[in-house]
This record gives sequence, C-alpha cells and structure tokens, in this order.
Amino acid sequence: MLNDRAQALLKILVERYIADGQPVGSRALSRASSLELSPATIRNVMADLEEMGFVSSPHTSSGRVPTPKGYRFFVDTLLTVRPLEDVERAQIEESLLPDDPHRVVAAASQLLSDLTHFAGVVVSPRRIASLRHVEFFHLSEKRVLLIVVASDGEVQNRVLVTDRPYSASQLAEAANAINQHYAGHDFAAIASRVRNELLDLHRDISALMRAAIETGGEAMRQPADGVVLSGERNLFEVEALSSDRARLRKLFDLFERKAQLLGLLDESERAEGVKIFIGGDSLLVPLDECSIVTAPYEVDGRVVGTVGVIGPTRMAYERVIPIVDVTAKLISTVLSQH
Repeated sequence: MLNDRAQALLKILVERYIADGQPVGSRALSRASSLELSPATIRNVMADLEEMGFVSSPHTSSGRVPTPKGYRFFVDTLLTVRPLEDVERAQIEESLLPDDPHRVVAAASQLLSDLTHFAGVVVSPRRIASLRHVEFFHLSEKRVLLIVVASDGEVQNRVLVTDRPYSASQLAEAANAINQHYAGHDFAAIASRVRNELLDLHRDISALMRAAIETGGEAMRQPADGVVLSGERNLFEVEALSSDRARLRKLFDLFERKAQLLGLLDESERAEGVKIFIGGDSLLVPLDECSIVTAPYEVDGRVVGTVGVIGPTRMAYERVIPIVDVTAKLISTVLSQH
C-alpha cells in the first residue's frame, strides 16, 4: 500500500487535475503540498506512483495525470465528500414532488443532468407484486408454456426450455405445488426460499419449479419504462470523451443498448448507498475515460430502482456523490408517499 507521503501527493495531484484538466508537475505539487518536500523528492514519489500504475505521463516532459487505478484509490481512500449545499438540496426537493411516479423518474433524470452537467440516468421502479398463481401447458417434448398471474392482475407468458420432458400430470403437480406454497408471497421472498425448499417438496419436478419461479420473477420485475436518460449531449462538451469519435461512439452505443446499461445499473441495486464504476471497473463500462456514480432507491424499504450520473473519470466526485445520494433518498421518500 501507499505510504502517507505518497497518498498525500496523489490526493493533491488528482484534485488539481480534476480542477484544471492539465498534467500536474513536481513543482506544482511542491507548492501545493504542506510536506516541505523538494521537487526532486516529489519526482521520485511520482516515479514510484507511475510504476505502480496510479499515474501516467501523457508526454515525456509533462507532468502526470491519474489513471483509472489512481482515481479508484482516490475515491475509495482519499476523497472527502462535501455535504450538499442547501440551494442544491432545495432544488432537488422542489423538483421531486409526490406526483405520478413516471414524472418523478423523468424529473430526477433531468435534475441529475442539470446539477452535474453530465448525463443523468434513472431506472424506472420495478413492480412490486405478489404471486397469485401459475399454470403450465405442454408445447412440445422439452418446451413448456408458463403463465404467471400476479396479485395486481398482470399476466406474463414465458416459454421454458426444459432439460427433460414432463408429463401433463407432472406439470399439474408442479403448478399445484407452487400455488399451494408460494401464492400470496412476493417474488423476492419466494426466490430466497426456493433453494432450500424445492428439493424437499418435490424432487422430480424441482428443476421445473425453480425455472418457473426464476423466470416468472424476472418477468414481473421488469420496469415499465426501463432506463430514462437525460443530458447525453452534455458529454459532447467533455474533451476527454468528445476528442475521439470512436471513444464517443462506444459510449453512445452503451446508451443505445439499454439492456446492457440496465445490467450495469442492476449491480448498484445490490450495493448499500453510492457505488462508483471507474473506467474498466466493470466489463459493462466501455471506456477508461468514463465513470458512473450510482445509488439505489427504495419504495417502502425495498430496492426498486437506481439513479446515477454518467460522466468522465475527471469529475468532481466530492460534489457528484452527494447529489446522487440525496436524489436517491428523496426519490425513495417521494415514491413511498405516493
């Protein structure tokens, strides 16, 4: 790990680079540091940091810039997050009124974009419904039609491809077992029970029952509107992203493939509080120059969606993090009141 001196210099370098956008040299670090180190000593520390992959030199004679690894260490270890200013908090509260849930989602996405000048993204609330009943219908030797009826009356049909054929009596037995043991429970609660219970209940049809519950749960959890994006054009103003057409095309390809973006944002639903993806942290983040700051939001204590900001790695994390965090918490309050 980095010693205190290296950490202090890395923190100053990242903060200056975020503020100015220019490589940071040893003399600038010497002036900004309270460690009373000579430029030669600082150059040695910078060389060590570069060798360990925390900084890089864009040109031989220039200063250093943070790498994704340097940003990651800065965010996880060195960052001091500022409380949100009263004016910004009031702006968020005024924009997120307990009105129609879809309007809240759209307003939150636009608000995140307006406050950060990057792209705001919100995953629409997932439905919270319990199981009313299921039915199975034989289609062919290893294909079964699953019909799932939720407590709110919505019906979802899915075709299951099974690893073995099932008779009509086995399909009826599986449906009866699911309806008897799981009707009236929400799908999240069912999913947490099935692993332990199915083998004990009906060993011969447990694979079919498990597939039905997992598939039905996925169908019922799908958000009505998917991903709501605002302010994508703001990213044209970010030099690190817009200076390379191929780089920018990759980012907008991610926006087009909303299923892939949903997969990335779903990761944050399993986190507590704010989660930050920097550069190549996730296979779903296409660029080293791109970061995504996300936080889950809840309805009545259950996570149902995600909010986030998509921007360059060179972003003011100490400001963006509380904006995302407060927005997620206020959406939770508003939607729980609705």
